[in-house]
Amino acid sequence: MASLKNFHINFLGKRKLAMVFSLALLVISLGSLMTRGLSFGIDFTGGTLVEVTYQDTVAIDDVRDTLSSSGFEDAVVQYFGTAKDVMIRVPLKTDMKGAQVSEKIMLSLHEKQGEFVTDTDPVSKEQTCSADGQRQVCHVQMQRVEFVGPQVGDELANQGGLAMLYALFGILAYVAFRFEWRFAVGSVAALVHDVIITIGVFSVFQLEFTLTVLAALLAVIGYSLNDTIVVFDRIRENFRKMRKETPLNIMNTSINQTLPRTILTSLTTLLVLVSLFIFGGDIIHNFSIALILGVVIGTYSSIFIASPVVLSLGVSRDNLLKVKQEGGEETATP
Repeated sequence: MASLKNFHINFLGKRKLAMVFSLALLVISLGSLMTRGLSFGIDFTGGTLVEVTYQDTVAIDDVRDTLSSSGFEDAVVQYFGTAKDVMIRVPLKTDMKGAQVSEKIMLSLHEKQGEFVTDTDPVSKEQTCSADGQRQVCHVQMQRVEFVGPQVGDELANQGGLAMLYALFGILAYVAFRFEWRFAVGSVAALVHDVIITIGVFSVFQLEFTLTVLAALLAVIGYSLNDTIVVFDRIRENFRKMRKETPLNIMNTSINQTLPRTILTSLTTLLVLVSLFIFGGDIIHNFSIALILGVVIGTYSSIFIASPVVLSLGVSRDNLLKVKQEGGEETATP
């Protein structure tokens, strides 16, 4: 049986096939983004968010039907926390202000329970209702309400896009300083690849794109970069050790040497994210999807995108190993 230490996969030998696969994913993602766009949440489009708590468990479909009959056919209704806690998101209404929207939502929910509000405690905000001629604590209690205007949504979208661009430029400068410009181009190419495909999945399946998803994308950039830097560091180290090998063999060996670490890190991270996806509830559902996609695609790109791009740019030992002569000038190592 072959030793695991001698186990070797010719990753870069499959780089053309990987490039074709990645190009196909990028074309699908960009095509969907240009034709269908993203399904932005109220964080970006503006709207009203209302969180309510029921005394007993409630079916989401019943809440949707109640709101739909009250004129909120486009309301997004989901649990947050337990089956008694419901979050309602309504896109921006041109004919109603935010306060009017929340009041109408609560009125329809109370009417569904056969009650109407008679009093609200100024401290606890607990509402008292009248039902069947008796005063009692309302079956539905409003916990929180938020209003997001269209100008705020546009500003958040612009700032989020700028944050991603700043992150990519900062990474480009950092990798160019630490390694060499070819490595910087390879790392940024892998990161752009990861971000576009992840966003493309949200566009193809019309998953809601919110601020939490944007935060997940920024986390994906950091995760993917960390994985890529580990591979690049081993490549630089092996260029010093394996002086008689070609750049192709050196890079292949480096990827194989870091592969156990890459697999272990990715699997343990995915274990946490899948648990978050299953047990975390609807409120962070898309957040966990973005991170799961990012980890999978980021692991793939650090092997099949970053290193092949560096290789195609003609990296050599002379680019990485510099020595100073007595006159102070730098020259490549022999």
